[in-house]
Amino acid sequence: MSAVNDDLSDAALVLVGHGSTVNADSSAPVYQQAAALRAGRRFAHVHQAFWKQAPFVTEVTRTVDAPRVFIVPFFISDGYFSDEVIPRELGFGPRERPDAPRLQRRGRQTLYYCRAVGSHPSMTRVILARAADVVAKYPFPRPPKPAETALFIAGHGTDRNENSRQAVESQVEWIRSQKFYTAVHGVYLEEAPRIGDCYRMTTARNLVVVPFFISDGVHTQRDIPVLLGAPRRVIEARATGGQPPWRNPTEQQGKWLWYASSVGSEPCLAEVIVERVFEAAEPR
Repeated sequence: MSAVNDDLSDAALVLVGHGSTVNADSSAPVYQQAAALRAGRRFAHVHQAFWKQAPFVTEVTRTVDAPRVFIVPFFISDGYFSDEVIPRELGFGPRERPDAPRLQRRGRQTLYYCRAVGSHPSMTRVILARAADVVAKYPFPRPPKPAETALFIAGHGTDRNENSRQAVESQVEWIRSQKFYTAVHGVYLEEAPRIGDCYRMTTARNLVVVPFFISDGVHTQRDIPVLLGAPRRVIEARATGGQPPWRNPTEQQGKWLWYASSVGSEPCLAEVIVERVFEAAEPR
């Protein structure tokens, strides 16, 4: 990486999340990571923007005043929203071709459209940190050794974009190659293997499930715990009482299962975002 690309003092960062009109917590990780990057003072300006809520990404990018503007989609995969919907709205066009442009010059400005944060190889350390943290925080009945534990990365999956599950599959491959856990698998909400299949997919008695989602929303707080075997009425009662959705660990089908928080609030994610910026800034 060249020294000139290490200097981002003339650049603005726009961190783009999905957002939600029904779940206020959906935007929390975007605001958290933007605040951390702002505090780091690497960029001249750091903005947060969203697809589904204000401030909208199309409005933010029109008002940013900086010679270089890096637009980073804070999404798990290079999928439907990050590679089709948002770049098309910003005038980049869908990323359907490998050679589709990720750079635009508008007057004195250069805009860079980066790849999704979640598909970066460094997300491996984020997932491993989440898995280790939940076991360390809830060691009962005893903290299981990784060699006695199966790790499951829970993704959304969709038939609208074949790249949607690629981020999960890549992480499974990278973590499995380290031979740290006795088994590593990807499971999905909308594709096979389904999240509820995790119990029959391994002989390990200890399971750790990390939801590979940016925010703790309906999927991570309700849908996945129910699919893992928790009664919906219990999940609803815990949510009403402000409690986490899953009691760690819970014994289900003869196995102990630990369920982690989603990855979007992990502190080291700020560095992954910066790595995406450096990739885009690298001269071609």
